[in-house]
Amino acid sequence: MLKKIGIALVIILIIIQFIRPDKNISGDDTFAIETKYSVPNDVENILQVSCYDCHSNTTAYPWYSNVQPIAWFLAEHVTDGKKHLNFSEFTNKPLFVQNHKLEETIEMVEEKEMPLPSYTYFGLHQEADLTDAQRQKIMDWANAQMDYLKQTYPADSLAFPKRN
Repeated sequence: MLKKIGIALVIILIIIQFIRPDKNISGDDTFAIETKYSVPNDVENILQVSCYDCHSNTTAYPWYSNVQPIAWFLAEHVTDGKKHLNFSEFTNKPLFVQNHKLEETIEMVEEKEMPLPSYTYFGLHQEADLTDAQRQKIMDWANAQMDYLKQTYPADSLAFPKRN
């Protein structure tokens, strides 16, 4: 009986290898944050290494992303990350959303909620684990971008519209 269950599990594992999710590799940066905001090279490098795999239109996939069901988990993780913040689609959002996303970026980095601990577990993506200095650099940059918005646009365009 156990042998039949083992064989069935192996067959299922082999079959699911052919059911692959779409990969996040479009590379479409038409509305990328860099098209409107000043992003110094050092900040861009930090974002690239620590954020863009889950928060852009281009994910650098590790070797194990070709193994099911891990690929399904990664695809869902990236989709969820892009739903919350997508640096590749940043300027396609209304100004109040852009301002809010910069504010959320500061909050998430300051509270060490990003990058997610699961992204750096077991020594995976060690380079993405932010130092305090890198966290401060991102927060300073995001604050500067919010200041730019405040100086450039009317205050009511940076606040969420009131609901009636």
